[in-house]
Amino acid sequence: MDTPDKDILTTTDVAKILGVSVRTAQLLIEGGSIPSWKTPGGHRRVYRSDVLALVPGEGASALAVSARVIVIAGPASLSALTARLASAPSCFVDAYPEPFSALLNIGGRSPAAVVIDAASLPMASDLLRALASDPALSQTAILLVGPKAATATFAVTSGGRVVFIEDLDTLAAATEAAVRGPVAVAVAAEAGSLVPLPGNEAQRLLALERSGLVDTPPEDAFDRLTWLAAQTLGMPISLITLLTPTRQWFKSRHGLDMADTPRSWAFCNHTILQQRCMVAEDLSADERFADNPAVVDAPHFRFYAGCPIIDPDGFTLGSLCVIDTQPRKLDETQQAILTNLASLVSDEIKLRVTDGRLRRAMDVLDRKSR
Repeated sequence: MDTPDKDILTTTDVAKILGVSVRTAQLLIEGGSIPSWKTPGGHRRVYRSDVLALVPGEGASALAVSARVIVIAGPASLSALTARLASAPSCFVDAYPEPFSALLNIGGRSPAAVVIDAASLPMASDLLRALASDPALSQTAILLVGPKAATATFAVTSGGRVVFIEDLDTLAAATEAAVRGPVAVAVAAEAGSLVPLPGNEAQRLLALERSGLVDTPPEDAFDRLTWLAAQTLGMPISLITLLTPTRQWFKSRHGLDMADTPRSWAFCNHTILQQRCMVAEDLSADERFADNPAVVDAPHFRFYAGCPIIDPDGFTLGSLCVIDTQPRKLDETQQAILTNLASLVSDEIKLRVTDGRLRRAMDVLDRKSR
């Protein structure tokens, strides 16, 4: 008998328990965040206990909701710490030489982790106490860099929440674990192993779903930026791409008729794995792309350069890219131009997310006042 207390749930049941859309529940299930199996009829089923593990108050969340990492250290050691985190591919790092601007940046959006260099911050104890006592940061990992013997007193200050990092070689792995969440998630893509995937792909797909951008009409705010990228860099094609589980969809396109491609065609699969501009000067000579249908057949693309676009929580949703049918090069100034234009796309997305949250908060207040 089908009852609310049943142990085996459908996708719709999962959506109701988590308070999300059926589409979001599908992403969680298909992405592996909730273990599942298929019935003989091809329908997904999951165990109630696996769903409750994602519910706050029912157990540790298996899915991190932020990819942001805040690094706070003195000027002398800040660059060394951020360099170490370059090998943590799922992390979006914001670095600060003092705590006050870092705390302002954290604001209402809790980061996945805060990395603190105790040796270079005279106010480290006060900073730890503030972070540990903030309920909004209860799911944020606190990573304290320095010899444990010299920083043991901080364990009391922070309520025992500190993870001590004595060996800098372990910093990237500890931070990556904080961003991915306590359960490692494997995601199967339509193109299988031919498509490289970020370590936090399931979280990234949920962030894309939350953005509400996919399959929306063209907008001047984005179209102006693709036009500007094409004109400034002298490229025939410029795109703002968003990578769904199966598609590369173009939020804005200049010089290209098609609205999307299969995910397996996307050069941007490689761009979202990093935090900097990616350039392929001759796609036909690059082993990653030489067999790509868009390179082998019409439109015979030969050049690609793309920079990731980031949402407010640090997840890479897609890219701003430029493409040519001839091999090309981009000098440092041109790469800086593309990087800054991509940052403007990210800023536009952040403004929309903030505006949406503000509108929802105002709606809630308006309903309560009635």
